[in-house]
Amino acid sequence: MYRNNDFIYEAVTNLEDLTGIEVEIETSRAKYDALLRIKNTQFIVEAKSAMRTSNLGLMLNRIEELSEISDKPIIFIGEYISKDATRLLKERNFNYIDTAGNAFINEGDLTIYIEGKTRKTKDKNNQSRAFQEAGLKIIFYLLSEPENLQHSYRKIAQNVEVSLGSVSNVMAELEELNYLMKSKNKRVLKNKEDLLERWLIEYNEVLKPRITRTKMKIIDPDWAKNWKKLSGLGNAITWGGEPAGALITGNLKPEEFIIYSNLEIPELAKKMRLVPDKDGRVEVRQKFWRNDDLHIAPPLLVYTDLMNSGLGRNVEIANQIFENELQHIQ
Repeated sequence: MYRNNDFIYEAVTNLEDLTGIEVEIETSRAKYDALLRIKNTQFIVEAKSAMRTSNLGLMLNRIEELSEISDKPIIFIGEYISKDATRLLKERNFNYIDTAGNAFINEGDLTIYIEGKTRKTKDKNNQSRAFQEAGLKIIFYLLSEPENLQHSYRKIAQNVEVSLGSVSNVMAELEELNYLMKSKNKRVLKNKEDLLERWLIEYNEVLKPRITRTKMKIIDPDWAKNWKKLSGLGNAITWGGEPAGALITGNLKPEEFIIYSNLEIPELAKKMRLVPDKDGRVEVRQKFWRNDDLHIAPPLLVYTDLMNSGLGRNVEIANQIFENELQHIQ
């Protein structure tokens, strides 16, 4: 059962008002967020407060998976659905409704298309510190390796490079939010998949903008073919996104490149044979975890990069990495 169904009723009410079509809604379902009946068609509802760039890949993947196992059509309902999200939903012929009254429903003889409606915005107050910059780094550390959860607060603070007070506050909030349970001798993460989903969203909205440094242009025509040879630069250059997915699985040909590095941009450009360009295919981000000897970002970060791209080929590779490298989160 979805934690808050109020926006589902709001979206359905606005759809009825705009179309004059009565919609039956049933939310007391164990497996689904709700069931809708519009005229003679019953839909399974996948509900989320918002579908935007930060969780687009994750939500499209979820709708795709649900469509494959369901004998009923799926409809996505959200408080807010971004323009990019509505475009991709329509391209994939996925039905949707939002609380402003925008809708795309194309099922059999039933066709409804409404756009251009705007919603009243709500102020975000009391944002949890657990999902601000320091908290996201701590959550990343806890999710990356199971044993990290048992480290002392001081060791977590040292390894994440945040203050001891930040660790204490974030751990307390995770417990309040029902993500962490503490016994006398052990800590246990709860609702890990939900925590992972929040990490994906908040990383994209909060942390990624702060660590993104620049984009760079490939000037060597053979660079995209020979990029693996540039991996011999030690931990000064760490691959993320598509190149990391290619190195981990061997099943992806990178088209867009993510590099995590703390080198100065001129030095990085020289070593990698790149030039700064806001439209370049190579994005440079700051490393936010402790240095290691690997030239591939941690699997959790690679999964996040690929999933948040929203591209079908990347989402498929992300799911492979989740199954093979992140079993402890399942």
